[in-house]
Amino acid sequence: MNHPIDERLEAAYNARAAIPSHPAVFAEWRERSERTRSRLPGLLDLAYGADPSERLDLFPAGADAPLHVFIHGGYWQAMDKADFSFLAEAWHARGVAFAVLNYGLCPTVTLDDIVAQMRRALPWLQAHAGELGLDPARFQVSGHSAGGHLAAMLLATDWSHRGGGLSMAPIHSAVSISGLFDLEPLRYTSMNEKVGMDAVVAQRNSPLGMRPAVDAPLLLAVGEHESADFHAQSDRLEQRWGAYLSQVRRMNLAACNHLQAVEELGRAGSDLFCAATGMLANS
Repeated sequence: MNHPIDERLEAAYNARAAIPSHPAVFAEWRERSERTRSRLPGLLDLAYGADPSERLDLFPAGADAPLHVFIHGGYWQAMDKADFSFLAEAWHARGVAFAVLNYGLCPTVTLDDIVAQMRRALPWLQAHAGELGLDPARFQVSGHSAGGHLAAMLLATDWSHRGGGLSMAPIHSAVSISGLFDLEPLRYTSMNEKVGMDAVVAQRNSPLGMRPAVDAPLLLAVGEHESADFHAQSDRLEQRWGAYLSQVRRMNLAACNHLQAVEELGRAGSDLFCAATGMLANS
């Protein structure tokens, strides 16, 4: 668990170190998100589980609306749903409800705990779809970085064995932005100091070693200026899961670094936004 840091892997995966302006970017996200919450009607801090960290923000878009569910990144140890409300505006304008999920952060919880929380959030949303104005057959899941990992873990979940009275697998389509699918390399970076993965935990939570359990269209996007290792993560999942899924698309986001990549999800007219909304529009 306490392996020495591999300098090459540290440089490849430490996105904050690669973007010195990241504090200003995060501050801008928070300001934009505050403005979004003041403009859009929202149901904030809905509890999808018993733990105080199991909360979500939902921006409804009318009756029987499709839903985009976003899972934030931060290497399972940082960030908050309140930082990402700004992504909802473009989706709301398209008539798509938008939810941002929170989860417990390491080291307070384990990576296994976080995956379990995400597996509680989607069934909760489906169970309450009627009262929230959502179409339970059109839930699109996305995530950025560590959130992209969690989105893939949800695709690898066998929902038929999870109980809770699910009427269907709660995923219509999925988008992973700068996702992490083989966690073994991260054991040799500073990002693991709070996550505390050993080899067993890394393997148990690596989508690359799993098969998708839901045949939902999957979009794998990575910023053009991200490290070769981030690109390889999505390339390898595309190759592996392409044998099982009916539709897998790999997209490079032009002129984007790791943080600019997720901003594309909320920019109407971007290649990423158009591809994701197009997937959700297909029955």
